[in-house]
Amino acid sequence: QVQLVESGGGLVQAGDSLRLSCITSGWSIGNYGMGWFRQAPGKERQFVAAISWNGASTIYADSVKGRFTISRDNAKNAVYLQMNSLKPEDTAVYYCARRKFGGVSSDSGGYASWGQGTQVTVSS
Repeated sequence: QVQLVESGGGLVQAGDSLRLSCITSGWSIGNYGMGWFRQAPGKERQFVAAISWNGASTIYADSVKGRFTISRDNAKNAVYLQMNSLKPEDTAVYYCARRKFGGVSSDSGGYASWGQGTQVTVSS
């Protein structure tokens, strides 16, 4: 059974940093692209960042470019999202997802499995 479990969320102040982790089980992430999405209250789920199967390619939403960094450790079946210079508008539930293929994509329709999410709240 494919499982993705996010952790590392919390309540922080504007300007602080957080590192989200996504640990997977039941399968190896080595062949798949991975991504992070987020959903704020009353808003649709939006793309944050994605990384290819080998880490060679990454893409980011314009709103987080330069502040967030996605990375992965295939040996640990883990994906990370380092978030720096957090802003109140980054407040959302953050979801880790596995792509159907090995490349990168910002389209949520291209992702086959999702975690339950971790809450990130940034106070001003």
